[in-house]
Amino acid sequence: MGEYSLGDALRKFLNQSHLKGSIQALQIEEVWEQIMGKTVARYTDKIQIHGQTLYVNTTIAPLRQELLYQKDKIVQRVNEALGERAIKEVVIR
Repeated sequence: MGEYSLGDALRKFLNQSHLKGSIQALQIEEVWEQIMGKTVARYTDKIQIHGQTLYVNTTIAPLRQELLYQKDKIVQRVNEALGERAIKEVVIR
């Protein structure tokens, strides 16, 4: 067996488990206001990650429409915040 640092072992475990998306969703929720601004953060309800897809929920129709136009920018900002290319698609519901 090779030697791993604790950080490497945790990364390997998270990559192989189903927890990675949940942990990344929590990381995104923590910085969502910084990424998207106060108004967007106030009116988005739930953020989830399944695979490489970010799901963002809002009940405000005009905001939903605006976020649909900003999908590429959201992907870019979220990936920058996570420090890796974890998200490839955004679904606004």
